[in-house]
Amino acid sequence: MQGLISAHGGTLVNRVVSSTEAQTIRDEAANLPRIDLTPKQSCDLELIANGGYSPLTGFMGKDDFESVCKHMKLTSGDVWAIPVLLSVSSDNAPKVGQKCAMYAPNGVLQGVITAEEVYAHDKKLEIPNVFRTEDPEHPGVAKVLEEGDTCVGGPVEVLTLCVDPEGPEAFLDRRLTPAQTRALFQEKGWKTIVAFQTRNPIHRAHEYVCKSAQEICDGLLIHPLVGETKPGDIPADVRMDAIDVLVKDYYHPDHTAVTVLPAAMRYAGPREAIHHALMRKNYGCSHFIVGRDHAGVGDYYGTYDAQHIFDELDADNLGIQPLKFEHSGWSKKYGGMVSGKTFPWTKGDIVFLSGTKVREMLAAGEQPPAEFTRPEVAQVLMKWAQSQ
Repeated sequence: MQGLISAHGGTLVNRVVSSTEAQTIRDEAANLPRIDLTPKQSCDLELIANGGYSPLTGFMGKDDFESVCKHMKLTSGDVWAIPVLLSVSSDNAPKVGQKCAMYAPNGVLQGVITAEEVYAHDKKLEIPNVFRTEDPEHPGVAKVLEEGDTCVGGPVEVLTLCVDPEGPEAFLDRRLTPAQTRALFQEKGWKTIVAFQTRNPIHRAHEYVCKSAQEICDGLLIHPLVGETKPGDIPADVRMDAIDVLVKDYYHPDHTAVTVLPAAMRYAGPREAIHHALMRKNYGCSHFIVGRDHAGVGDYYGTYDAQHIFDELDADNLGIQPLKFEHSGWSKKYGGMVSGKTFPWTKGDIVFLSGTKVREMLAAGEQPPAEFTRPEVAQVLMKWAQSQ
């Protein structure tokens, strides 16, 4: 669309079939080999279909898989950081050329894949390259280790994007596709849009970086991830309630939009920061916020590793502009939010903020203070915590 950033690879992909084609697929599905998708694979299939993973038109073949692991590029030369694989057990692997029916975790037929390639899932290549660790305690590593040893690569045809419209992560009225967000931005007259990724409720440090980024862009897309996350993360419906009360009272409606991203977390730190940025490029965003320990977990990654990795990439091919923010917190002396660039930090002055700390306070029955998060957000979180 004129005025907005182009999709990654130049064309916004759409792999959703027409209603007539969908009925044909349903009629033939019972006679096709069956693949039961994991939650992560179901999320990936939706993002392939809606264009969030442009230029991918299906699950990766072997050459793309190896190129992404080794070089952070597709064989086309386009930047790409995370393998998008359909791994199955060797016993359930189809033959090359077969069409297979793919079923979401709730048993709904989600789409079909034509198996152009069937190859070994080289986990010893994927894990250390993508996650920078082989520790089986890392949640992303653990997921890959659980996956099948055979990968099926090929184009997909998808019947429906949201396979569980009654589920808590559905948010059908907020589940905009990249084509729909692009239309929304054009309607609002935005040409530069900064995206904010989160898997946590928005606390004061998040708010600070979002507001800073808004000063240089026409609009802000708050784009919380609502796909599969690890145990212990605050549920998506609670996070959305917290975001809604915050945006209602503290953000300008003419320059702020909220929609959800149906992606699964990998917790891959630096590589996932690139992955998150490329998805937002496809959704029409020109800028992307990269803060402290983006997409990290535990102490597997350095504080700013997710920012440094952008310096290793072909910036022209990446397309979207990363906005790198320092660690920020509430200064008691200053009386507001500051970063290491905006105010000198002294011992004992800064109230440090993190999603992890919020979760710990809630688990202990403590309401996060105003220096941590807005009172309206704290009330939503406390209501949820008390119900557990």
